Amino acid sequence: MSQESFIYSFVARGTMILAEYTEFTGNFPAIATQCLQKLPSSNNKFTYSCDHHTFNFLVEDGYAYCVVAKDSVGKQISIAFLERMKADFRKRYGVVKQIRLLPKVLTRNSGMFIQDRLYVICASISMLLRAISVQVVN
Repeated sequence: MSQESFIYSFVARGTMILAEYTEFTGNFPAIATQCLQKLPSSNNKFTYSCDHHTFNFLVEDGYAYCVVAKDSVGKQISIAFLERMKADFRKRYGVVKQIRLLPKVLTRNSGMFIQDRLYVICASISMLLRAISVQVVN
């Protein structure tokens, strides 16, 4: 699995995007933002499909974690990516509810954090998929 399988990712508190990252151009940030506006606030996982891409969301404790992926990635891998990103984000920043945050205030610092997570998680998934394929062959 390559990093190109994941197109765009962000972390939001409520409907306000705090940090985002992409290496690509397209309308996927606008579509993801529209989806974010319509998400229920309850803790849950959501996936929407559009133009051979999935828009995957994990909502928990007032935060929304999103990754846009190619259809070929699959929902389970995308949700696993979001779970890992959530854990890493919370470990680094904690759950910040009391301070007032401005839109995309964390993008400068967290954009690199999200980019790093994309590379690390994709590498982990690739290693896992290779291990599974080796077990199947044996």
